[in-house]
Amino acid sequence: MENSFAITTTFLAYLALMLAIGVIAYQRTKNSTDYFLGGRALGPWPAALSAGASDMSGWLLLGLPGYAYAAGIEAFWLAGGLLVGTWLNWLISAKRLRTYSITTDALTLPEFLSRRFNDTSKLIQIISAFFILLFFLFYTSSGLVAGGKLFETVFGLDYTLAVIIGTVCVVSYTLFGGFLAVSWTDLVQGLLMAAALMIVPVAAMNGGFGQLSGDLAAINPELLTLWNDTKGEPLSAIAIISLVAWGLGYFGQPHILARFKASRSNKDLGTARRIAVIWTALSMVGAMLVGLVGLVYVTNTPGMDVSDGEKIFMLLVDAMFHPVIAGILLAAILAAIMSTADSQLLVSSSALAEDFYKQVINKDATSEDIVRIGRIGVVLISVVALYLAMTPDSSVLGLVSYAWAGFGAAFGPAVVLSLYWSKMNRNGALAGIIVGGVTIVVWKQLSGGWFDVYEIVPGIILSTLAIVVVSRLSGEPSDTVKSQHAKFEKQLVELD
Repeated sequence: MENSFAITTTFLAYLALMLAIGVIAYQRTKNSTDYFLGGRALGPWPAALSAGASDMSGWLLLGLPGYAYAAGIEAFWLAGGLLVGTWLNWLISAKRLRTYSITTDALTLPEFLSRRFNDTSKLIQIISAFFILLFFLFYTSSGLVAGGKLFETVFGLDYTLAVIIGTVCVVSYTLFGGFLAVSWTDLVQGLLMAAALMIVPVAAMNGGFGQLSGDLAAINPELLTLWNDTKGEPLSAIAIISLVAWGLGYFGQPHILARFKASRSNKDLGTARRIAVIWTALSMVGAMLVGLVGLVYVTNTPGMDVSDGEKIFMLLVDAMFHPVIAGILLAAILAAIMSTADSQLLVSSSALAEDFYKQVINKDATSEDIVRIGRIGVVLISVVALYLAMTPDSSVLGLVSYAWAGFGAAFGPAVVLSLYWSKMNRNGALAGIIVGGVTIVVWKQLSGGWFDVYEIVPGIILSTLAIVVVSRLSGEPSDTVKSQHAKFEKQLVELD
């Protein structure tokens, strides 16, 4: 791709805008509540688009189009599962989690779970923080891989140098602005991502949707069926379950759940849910169309070879648009990468500062100490994630799938049951988090038969069973836990 002056200028202007937002947010960040939750002041638009943008990451413009490019509308199983999961997460968890985090005065997810069950040993908080740091290393690494592919393709840079530049871009404003910088930039980035995903496939499409369907059928009729793979073999139940099950992961993603806690009121969450679902639907459809239209374009263009389907969005932009417009559209990929990586770094640093440093090393840490350790954590975690991203052939979708499953299984059942089940106790929560997280790590190493199912499925099932069985066997929750749950239910009615 030509390293044109126009594209370079556009990228620099975009980065300057993000840094400016970070500076403004820095001036409004006074304490740890501001740094980690933005003072609980997000309106419906930034809450919805920040949750969506931080969720979708670079895989929305790279991974999902690449999957559709290779597999056709089979990708709908994945996209549909994620859309339903988005809606259910906002519907089931948002109001209750925001309210309960206020009741317990908790900033981070580990801190919420610990205080929800009055865990004086702090084991829940420490083990939860460990799993957050473990899985976010892979998740953040996926964003850096996407950034490396972007800068490598657009500017012809060496992959290693490209990844380093992408990392510096993300760290620069997350380090200072904290949650406000992340949320405000996510609002801009979410709008840019959705616009790019609607503009690019329409511009590259030869004719209407009927023509697209005919072109795909001419390439391979199996691209147009939900039930067969591209070789004509029926999709197995394992394959379909694995794709749809991605939607289950939403209930345990710390960076998404943080947006619920940071919203300014429960009443705003209904509006935010509708915005989030519409944005997700438009983005998913656009991403799939990029892959399908890109396949037709490549097939009909002599001499054009795409060895890495995850680069199809970039190649279409380069082929179809003037360099100035191309620069704006390619900045959407940078937006997707930055909007997720910054959120992951912030949640990881909060786990390090609030849930490790304050609980284990310095229990008397001031708010200023915690923010300082959080910023140091951003840098340290970035360095480790950068190391993991240094393999050029890393798959964005592959790295995301592992981290997504880890969070979904370790925290999803624990969070949902903690919000609804009054008889859940501390031992049950601890068992669910450990069993869910460990299941993901172990299941990933197995293969053959049902071991090929996406690891999030057994992870969530076993985590849920562990919570229910251990809670039942270890007795009723303490009077303190029962009293706090009753207070939460009362406050939920008042805030509604």
